[in-house]
Amino acid sequence: MRVEAFSSGCPGRENEDFSTWDDQVAVLLDGAGMPSTMNPPCVHGVAWFARALGTALHAQASVGSSLRNALASAIKQTAETHRDTCAVDNPLSPSATLAVLRARGEAVEWLVLGDCTLILEHVHTVEAISDDRLAYVAHEERSAVAAAVPGSAERLRLHAQLVRAERALRNRPGGYWVAAAEPQAAEEALYGSCSRRGFARAALMTDGAARLVTPFALTDWEGCLSILEHQGPERLVELVRTAERGDASLRRWPRSKLHDDTTVLYIRP
Repeated sequence: MRVEAFSSGCPGRENEDFSTWDDQVAVLLDGAGMPSTMNPPCVHGVAWFARALGTALHAQASVGSSLRNALASAIKQTAETHRDTCAVDNPLSPSATLAVLRARGEAVEWLVLGDCTLILEHVHTVEAISDDRLAYVAHEERSAVAAAVPGSAERLRLHAQLVRAERALRNRPGGYWVAAAEPQAAEEALYGSCSRRGFARAALMTDGAARLVTPFALTDWEGCLSILEHQGPERLVELVRTAERGDASLRRWPRSKLHDDTTVLYIRP
């Protein structure tokens, strides 16, 4: 596989996305950040967690185990590295969403957990795979954040409430699933495979990059692949940032924050 990538952190904050790849395996993680007013029960931080988990996941996926087993092993390994210093089982402990693509032998496999997006182009079709279960929890808290004035102290307070409400349902039946400290989450990941001969190209995107399609609707998934092919990942991120700045009031496209970490991996055979 040939990979071209670009990542842009949320202005004013540490980039909590992580990606790594070789000629067979590409891994993308989106660390779940928290409002600055909250005190996470981990001394290392979200960026460290995404990097540690992503590195372990890439190593596990490269040695031949199933992608779900690779993820479960990486989650367990990462949790054990800081269990003695951090409350890894606390709902506010670091977590991440992720997408993995592996091309090995005659097969192309993928794994998606949480709201990262995989765009996969076969010979005649383009499909987007993402796990949107988070969007279906904490409705009242989400609505309250959307109604508050952007940048206000009230909105910050309500955003913290939203995060607490979401995290209470993390990695629970009826809630949503992400990579944190529970290896069982790997069984909840979306998985698929296709023939390598039918694989044309793909992209792995954090939800910050996927904003160009949802909610901005400035192109579609096929259009994203076209931008990546002809203008590159950096240009796609520039388009996202331009749209975000043009809606500083968050009214045209309601969302919890003006900017987000934005990472894209464009993959060709």
